[in-house]
Amino acid sequence: MTAEWTGFLGLVVLLALLFLRVPVAVAMGVVGVSGMMALLGMGAGVSLLRTAPWTSVASYDYAVIPLFMFMGNICFHSGISEELFRMLHRLVGHFRGGLALATVGACAGFAALSGTTLATAVTMGAVALPEMKKLGYDPALSTGVVAAGGTLGVLIPPSTVLVIYGMLTEQNIAELFMAGIVPGILQALFYAVTVAVVCRMKPDAGPACAPFPWKERLVSLRASWPVLALFALIMGGICRGWFSPSEAAAVGASGALVLALLRRRLTMHAFGASLMEAVKSTAMIMIVMVGAMLLGYFFSVTRIPFTLASEVSALEISPVMIMVTLVVMYVLLGCVMIPIAMIVLTMPIVFPLITSLGYDPVWFGIIVVRIFEIAQITPPVGLNVFVIKSVAHDVPLTTIFRGVSWFLVADILHLAMLFAFSGLSLWLPSLMQ
Repeated sequence: MTAEWTGFLGLVVLLALLFLRVPVAVAMGVVGVSGMMALLGMGAGVSLLRTAPWTSVASYDYAVIPLFMFMGNICFHSGISEELFRMLHRLVGHFRGGLALATVGACAGFAALSGTTLATAVTMGAVALPEMKKLGYDPALSTGVVAAGGTLGVLIPPSTVLVIYGMLTEQNIAELFMAGIVPGILQALFYAVTVAVVCRMKPDAGPACAPFPWKERLVSLRASWPVLALFALIMGGICRGWFSPSEAAAVGASGALVLALLRRRLTMHAFGASLMEAVKSTAMIMIVMVGAMLLGYFFSVTRIPFTLASEVSALEISPVMIMVTLVVMYVLLGCVMIPIAMIVLTMPIVFPLITSLGYDPVWFGIIVVRIFEIAQITPPVGLNVFVIKSVAHDVPLTTIFRGVSWFLVADILHLAMLFAFSGLSLWLPSLMQ
């Protein structure tokens, strides 16, 4: 059997293992090591298993993952994320749909501190849903806006998924972070417009609350500006070249810790929980990365990615149609897998194809992440929807999916805009150069 056919057989076995609900990291590792043994002998497989786990994760650049996760956990446990929502509640709550608008803004703000979708959805769900329920919001709108707003955690930097994409494809992580800022802001604006349109069509869906005195609004602004300053320091420092993404993560984690201590909102229990959650999340990501590296070595020996790229490039199919096919594939995968698993599973095969078609790798990274966000709320198995269901026990899944459908329309329009105008993603990275 040729190396190419061995590679295709390995791909079939991998899909079968995933279908049998074998963990992604285990499935990739088993196929990678077994494939190397089949191609190069038992010694090659054992040698790969001995060296790859260390070389896969022994990089200073990966320090950005636990540090940013620690920063997000500190902000959550110390109540900083709740203060963002309270501040926006006081500023825009007196508008129709104001609490939903505040939720979108708070999701965007917390996304800039956490870098993960599920954490953003859980945090904002616990904070915003009780307030909207108390005011009589339509359950579909309240749960839908939290589920959709949670996806901002993947795109707005610092994004864990962008870090993984950068490491796997050898792209500059700082440029990827810069590339996510404008699309992330636009996504939040698209969601805000969606809330306004829904409340215009259904005035009872998002009733306004009584306006807060200006004194309370100013006090809430004063309480929230250090968080905004911390984000500006992190991203400004990366953009100006003051520090690398890993150093920026250390600055962010230290800054969040100092803010929590100054506000006397951080207990020893919260500090320990923040550390433990960051360690658990990092360990999960690193195990997936090891499995991806084992599989990547196998695929590189079989040369399947490069063979596939050359075959597809030779077909008389426009690059746009190939991208549309990839979009559909990623949306389907996203219904049952988390974004990090999809990244490490598909990039060894997809990335050579994309580069052979002439697409910009940084732009493609933003497009892929944006597709993953859409997949997280796409029926029938949008993971963010089930996360919100765990918070809003009394709201049926069908109601949450109905609320999410309004934001899916905004997602499709936003994705089309990113496709049509690549400069939205590449403008800020170009300034760094």
